[in-house]
Amino acid sequence: MAIVDNLMDSTQNGRPSKILAAYSVPALLDEVYRRLTPIWPDAHPLLHYRSCFELLVAVILSAQTTDEQVNSVTDELFNRYPDAHSLAHAEISAVERIIHPVGFFHVKARHIIEAAQMIEARFDGKLPPSFDQLLELPGVGRKTANLVASACHEVPGIIVDTHVLRVLCRLGISPKKDPSLAESIVRAHLAPEKHTHFSYSVNRHGKFTCTARKPACTQNGAPCPLEDICPKIGITSL
Repeated sequence: MAIVDNLMDSTQNGRPSKILAAYSVPALLDEVYRRLTPIWPDAHPLLHYRSCFELLVAVILSAQTTDEQVNSVTDELFNRYPDAHSLAHAEISAVERIIHPVGFFHVKARHIIEAAQMIEARFDGKLPPSFDQLLELPGVGRKTANLVASACHEVPGIIVDTHVLRVLCRLGISPKKDPSLAESIVRAHLAPEKHTHFSYSVNRHGKFTCTARKPACTQNGAPCPLEDICPKIGITSL
């Protein structure tokens, strides 16, 4: 299916973007990959961590907050609870006090303690070895499992966070703001060996260039490396 068909479904007036008339979904994904990965060569999380267990905890904490906010609390958290055993036996009130700034701290404290308890009980204190087993942990969804599996088990991961989803919707690659749908589209049309670096480069593009409130294309003189291939779906203040 050509990407122009997705744009017809995604725009309010049904007018497809002429610039994308020649692009298929695979071709557009490859072009995004070709342009963004040299700009953002570091295909790694921005979260601070020293072990895969710490990365898992940090990603759980990152839900609906920024990496910077998470990094501001994890030094103290990981110094006190550096592994699954120590966190599994932590007092929830002590954990809540440390992670309070990240928001939703009651739920997140419960999730990371319960995840640590499951890792200790079922996996001998080590990170679960498979994607499906990661998904069984409290507080772990597909984004978290993909990120941790790609970083720690070196398997391809499509990491659809809020920044990636925003960019994919504005490009018309995903017709809905649905992370699972966006992941399935990328998985179906982009080579697996490109998944992880694609995810991180699109994340950085969304975080620093195609931002939620002031994307570069709405700012005079601000460059966007994708502007000539982007229909700007959902961007009204041009």
